[in-house]
Amino acid sequence: MKMTRRTMVWGAAQGALMAVLTLGLGAVALPDMVRAAAPAAAAAVEVWKSAGCECCDGWVRHMRAAGFDVTVHTVDDMTPVKQAAGVPDELGSCHTARVGGYVLEGHVPAADVTRLLAERPQARGLSVPGMPQDAPGMDMGTGQPYRVVLFGGAGGPQVFARH
Repeated sequence: MKMTRRTMVWGAAQGALMAVLTLGLGAVALPDMVRAAAPAAAAAVEVWKSAGCECCDGWVRHMRAAGFDVTVHTVDDMTPVKQAAGVPDELGSCHTARVGGYVLEGHVPAADVTRLLAERPQARGLSVPGMPQDAPGMDMGTGQPYRVVLFGGAGGPQVFARH
């Protein structure tokens, strides 16, 4: 079998699962292990970004390191991309992505994307509005808190996670 990032990630997840079963935690930990490992290992992320945006490149590296299969499209004007994706202006950021039928706007942490894909809420997607200094890809290490917003659902925008 050819070794790829996907098979390496899945192999690591299977190894962790076997360790949990060996420790006798099986029924309690099994669903969480499978749910946490499977979405990232199988999910394809399609990203649209402007040329030369280094923070977008940093976010792409973050997502790939988490096991996502990322394809990048460089465009001259992000406005039509954001409009087509249904991203509200107040939740805008520098890049827009799609994964598993959802929209990702800005520097959404991979762990939150994995949670989104596991929980499958009725919404358009997730956004990290603006350019928080400590979000993945920005990585400035200032300790600035930021929020991840679930948008496009019946209840309006809601905080999905705080970091």
